[in-house]
Amino acid sequence: MTYALSTTVHRPFDATLDDVRGALADQGFGVLTEIDLAATLKAKLDVDINPQVILGACRPPLAHAALSAEPSIGLLLPCNVVVRALDADTTLVEAMDPDIMVSLTGNPELTDVATEARDRLTSALDALAR
Repeated sequence: MTYALSTTVHRPFDATLDDVRGALADQGFGVLTEIDLAATLKAKLDVDINPQVILGACRPPLAHAALSAEPSIGLLLPCNVVVRALDADTTLVEAMDPDIMVSLTGNPELTDVATEARDRLTSALDALAR
């Protein structure tokens, strides 16, 4: 079972990160959290990794619908989107597949929410590839 939706973007990391924020916004997602993994690991462990940021994306109507169907679903929210430099000119963008919510919980009431979230995240990733 795959747990990620992904696209490879042939642009540098910083430009792609900005584009990801815009593509998510175009699909109605806000970014609630942002974790700079490269900076954190450098500060805490003095190790270097390629630039990598985790964006915690949320579309409030979807979050509310998911919480209404499954009160503990907050454990899987927000939708994590990872932006990772593969090299100077190539960036990988991955989003957690919302279908995981349905498979992990076994709650069919989450199906419509997961489908809409997946469609919106897929549209955001597709926009990056253009």
